[in-house]
Amino acid sequence: MIQDFIDYLMEFGALGLFIHSFIDAIIFPVPALFLQIPLSLVDPSNALWLATVGFVACLLGSPVGYYIGRSLGATVLYKILKKEWVDKATALFQKNGEAAIMIGSFTPIPFKVFTILSGSLKFPLWRLMVYAAIGRAVKFYAIGALFYFYGRSAEGMVKDVSLYIFAIGVPLIVIFLFIRKKMRQKRERLLAAEAETASTATETETTATVSTTVSVKAEKTEQA
Repeated sequence: MIQDFIDYLMEFGALGLFIHSFIDAIIFPVPALFLQIPLSLVDPSNALWLATVGFVACLLGSPVGYYIGRSLGATVLYKILKKEWVDKATALFQKNGEAAIMIGSFTPIPFKVFTILSGSLKFPLWRLMVYAAIGRAVKFYAIGALFYFYGRSAEGMVKDVSLYIFAIGVPLIVIFLFIRKKMRQKRERLLAAEAETASTATETETTATVSTTVSVKAEKTEQA
């Protein structure tokens, strides 16, 4: 039945991909990739436009999936998707935080798992959108560029390219997150040091003021 629905969407071309990609970010169990590829095969010269349509629709659908997770929680995922997918995505979130959204864009795990989990875990929506934009752009446009430049012969390259994207993209993301974490820790240490210095200066100034006040009172007492 699901395949019949995908075949039906294919009849509408770019509009069908828009619908597929939109619901892919919300609840549909089959990734939009499975419609992007056959549509790109039909007209490779249109592949980059199809990538753009799929990318935009995914971003528009992401907030909907987010608020489903925010209102219903992650348990809804177990009712519509494989437990294995949900468990793997949850493990990614536990290990990498919201950056799992971007990492998840390079994995076979359906993207709606990450949009709904983001909402259930109450990650900021803007972070979901930023990470989703980066990860999904790479995924959609890598496929689009393959068909645009290599035509129908790109069909046999898709699997290898997806593997390369995962093998190269995920380590780069991990390196980026590591560098960002170190920079954040360094900034926090500097702020803490500045706060401590300011606090010490304030204490010293207060002590000096008190000492001056005591001295003045003592002088007045002696004069009296």
